[in-house]
Amino acid sequence: MVRSIVCIKYAVDVNQLQLDTKSPTTKGAARKISDIDKNALEEAVRIKAKLGGEAIAVTVGPPEAKEALREALALGMDQAYLITDPGFTDLDTGGTAAVLAAAITKLGGFDLVLAGEATIDSFSSQVGPRLAEHLSVPPITYVRKLTIEGGKIVAEQDLEDSYETVELNTPALITVTKEVNAPRLPSLMAILAASKKEIKTLTKADLPLQSVALDSPIKILEITVTELKRRKVIIRDKPVAEMTDELAQTILKERIGV
Repeated sequence: MVRSIVCIKYAVDVNQLQLDTKSPTTKGAARKISDIDKNALEEAVRIKAKLGGEAIAVTVGPPEAKEALREALALGMDQAYLITDPGFTDLDTGGTAAVLAAAITKLGGFDLVLAGEATIDSFSSQVGPRLAEHLSVPPITYVRKLTIEGGKIVAEQDLEDSYETVELNTPALITVTKEVNAPRLPSLMAILAASKKEIKTLTKADLPLQSVALDSPIKILEITVTELKRRKVIIRDKPVAEMTDELAQTILKERIGV
């Protein structure tokens, strides 16, 4: 029996962002479960199907984040918790990890905390490791293959230029990559069943956060999009061999693809 808690983010859908001059605007932008968090949800469902237990989804976000939790329930979660409060509006990764840790502690014991390796809107990859520190459990990040047998976790990590297999006992925190599995699509029956399930809400008053500083020392002042311009180098009206040589020299000079 494995009790898994999956941390998801109700993230901005970056594929639908619009530009206001050179800056992306998030006002009115569509939101969804962060893509890699769906792999974490799927992994929890597979573990539950194989070993028994329960899977719980949690998220820190606005009241609208219930949409993401409703989808998590349709994907196989047994329970869902929304952690929402006006004081949680501008949390950085440290603040988010502290709030999640307080909520998970309130929910009681766990064997496994799962999350995506990063979120699609920031890709900081910081919440998972920071959450593990708050919970005093070992983290294994960038996991592309995961098995649990006899209370032992065996995980294969993606280290970019190599893979590493590690083993440890539960409880632990795992952040997964997209390669760990292929998330399922919820069935119509699952969606209908999820619409009737309760999504529980926790606020700042419900959590043991008295001694935790949530104000971020870092403020985002501006987000801009890198402007890409073509070099507009045109080579023509010369013999093919001469144009080819000139093109090669231009590529070397500009270090294109180097």
